[in-house]
Amino acid sequence: MATVGFIGVGNMGGPMAINLVNAGHQVKVYDLSPDLVDNVVKAGAVAAASPQEAVKDIDVLVSMLPSGKIVEDLYIHQERLLESISVNTLVIDCSTIAPENAINLAMAAKAKGIVTLDAPVSGGVGGAVGGTLTFIVGGETQAFEQARPLLMNMGKNVFHAGDHGAGQTAKICNNMLLAVHMIGTAEALQLGVDNGLDPKVLSDIMLQSSGRNWSLELYNPFPGVMDAVPASNDYNGGFQVDLMNKDLGLALQAALKSQSATPMGTLAKSLYSQHGRQGWGKKDFSSIQTWFKKVLNKNGAN
Repeated sequence: MATVGFIGVGNMGGPMAINLVNAGHQVKVYDLSPDLVDNVVKAGAVAAASPQEAVKDIDVLVSMLPSGKIVEDLYIHQERLLESISVNTLVIDCSTIAPENAINLAMAAKAKGIVTLDAPVSGGVGGAVGGTLTFIVGGETQAFEQARPLLMNMGKNVFHAGDHGAGQTAKICNNMLLAVHMIGTAEALQLGVDNGLDPKVLSDIMLQSSGRNWSLELYNPFPGVMDAVPASNDYNGGFQVDLMNKDLGLALQAALKSQSATPMGTLAKSLYSQHGRQGWGKKDFSSIQTWFKKVLNKNGAN
């Protein structure tokens, strides 16, 4: 078992750290929110008073942070955490950030003799809690093989996408597709309902037809169709619209850099941006279903 430092124990990082504790690792956690730290400490982790304390005498450091700027500020610019990390510590950043941020971290760490991996995750809060996440890893093969057993304590799939930054590129491609098929699923379900179909019956039909997809099968966006998903909890929990907007922004940045054509991704970004501005930013991204709901006028007509 390893001694692990964990920085960033929010909706995703908290359950991930708890799964490491449950797997028998010694885990030291740090977060700006004491309440988040307390949740993990109750599961058996040890609280660290600072990022520097979290990286002292550890084998592996895992971070799960909101943005590339925060990642670079923590490791390179403001906190300069790389100056406190031993060359014997493997650094695994699980944040979803731009490939350039991951590469910047890897190069800055390499200059100090430290090895890093970018390992963003797919699977959402449910996957983090259940230990069923998919890790999409960029970095050196030897470091990937070293990290695999630890990552498997938090997930069920671990993929080596390529060199530094490749994990981030694969993740933003996946999330762009996720946004596109969630929007398409919501649009199709509302079309059926507007024409008199039961959304549960329509979902069952499409699940056995060519329209089958992840959003329809495992994360149905129509309220009441599926239990234990955000749509049946007033779109609370899950993956926030604000975070989907962030990831779609990263995808479009990557498309601009590579001069790739992403018309569907661009449209998805536009819809989610408007959805967020209308007050849905903290709700789950499946709440895009509400975008298609017909609004009745004062006379009750459509």
